[in-house]
Amino acid sequence: MNQQYLELLVLKNLNQTISQKSIAQEIGHSVGKVNFIIKALVAKGLVKVENFATNSNKKQYKYLLTSEGIAHKVNITEQFIKRKKEEYEMLQADLKKYKEIYGDKI
Repeated sequence: MNQQYLELLVLKNLNQTISQKSIAQEIGHSVGKVNFIIKALVAKGLVKVENFATNSNKKQYKYLLTSEGIAHKVNITEQFIKRKKEEYEMLQADLKKYKEIYGDKI
């Protein structure tokens, strides 16, 4: 899995979850990896982090996408879809070739 896809997964889940642990469980990666990605997104100015002032657990944070973060999310989503379409077209071409070679033997 490439870094850009992991960023997309984290960005997708920032609006749905609060803790890095729950994001890590959702995307199937370690909390450390999620933390690394979130810190990188914050450093790029794509995500803002705020803690809940009224919450007794000061370790819980709210992650907000900045306008640049939203644009980045849209951009990498478009790139992901383009790449998957290209992969699909290649698989379709391979399938057609195999059917031409092997015919009804498949």
